[in-house]
Amino acid sequence: MESFQGTLRMPGEEGPGLGVTVDLTGDEIGVRTAGADIGRWARDDVRINAMDDGFHLRAEGEEVILEIPDDAPFAIACGLTVAPPLLRRKMSAILRGE
Repeated sequence: MESFQGTLRMPGEEGPGLGVTVDLTGDEIGVRTAGADIGRWARDDVRINAMDDGFHLRAEGEEVILEIPDDAPFAIACGLTVAPPLLRRKMSAILRGE
C-alpha cells in the first residue's frame, strides 16, 4: 500500500485545509480523513494535475486541491509526467536515483 499524508481544500478556500491520507493502492485512489472515507475512485475515473498551489484532483464532477509534502514521490506514484518546473526537477532527481 502506498499512501501519502497531506491536506485537502476546496478551490478558493483559505486556511490550512483538512488533514487527509491519500491511498494509491492498486488501481484505486482513496482519500480518507481520521474518521471517515471522503472518497475512493478507480484511477481511470480521476484526473490529477500538478499545479503551483497543489495537486488538483477531479472526480465525479468535483474538484479538490491536495497539498502533499512529499510532492515528488506522490507525483511519480500518480504517474504524472507534466508538472511545474520545481516539481519536475524533484521528480527527475528521484527517477535518476539522486
